[in-house]
Amino acid sequence: MWKATFLTIVFITLWYVAQSAAAQVMSSANYQIQFDSLNVGGARASSSTYTLEDTTGEIATGPSDSGSYRLRAGYQQMSEVYLAMTAPSNVTLTPALPGVTGGTANGNTAVTVTTDSAAGYQLTIRASSSPALSRNGGGDAFDDYTPSGGVPDYMFSVGTGEAFFGFTPEGSDIAARFRNNGLQTCGTGSSDDTDACWDGLSTSDVVVAERGSGNHPNGTQTTLKFRAGAGANANKLSGTYTATTTLTAVAL
Repeated sequence: MWKATFLTIVFITLWYVAQSAAAQVMSSANYQIQFDSLNVGGARASSSTYTLEDTTGEIATGPSDSGSYRLRAGYQQMSEVYLAMTAPSNVTLTPALPGVTGGTANGNTAVTVTTDSAAGYQLTIRASSSPALSRNGGGDAFDDYTPSGGVPDYMFSVGTGEAFFGFTPEGSDIAARFRNNGLQTCGTGSSDDTDACWDGLSTSDVVVAERGSGNHPNGTQTTLKFRAGAGANANKLSGTYTATTTLTAVAL
């Protein structure tokens, strides 16, 4: 018998982008103004090394702090965003997979992203190698799951001689790519069926969750489910198999 164990060493990368909610937010189908300024002058200047924004004529600007609050008054002062992400746990896929008959092993982890950015956030995942899930010491690996038609497969499918490793996100903010129309078709509709819409990991960032508004202070949880599947004739070597992924939250 052989054991396929998926251990994620997840490096949490938080990118902070200087955009924040303000007293006045204006938007159209194509644009969104996060904050505005009433003043008598100011401009944006840039060179190959620096970018400068200035404004003149504003009053009552500057920082003000207390034990409970922070106020950043003024156009330039307000350009500040809160972004937080909980640490996901490592994942061990279970059960151990028998080499003779094959089978599937599953595991999951969850992260919560919180931001006060009026434009929301994106959560992405990427693998450190391709294929993502490989045997410790080398010599064997599970292929990254490859859905048909360019969109995730509603059902996780493995042929007799195949061995695949894939994932699917679940939650209220999951990206459109992982939603379905309620008729077992992914990449369309608004449904989030349980254990549906499977994709393969990539060494490039893949958006798994996003929203177009802030969610502070409660945040939004996204659950990432992982699955390794092997057919009866996959002939995987006995041992422990490991994948390393990176989750990145970005304020928009």
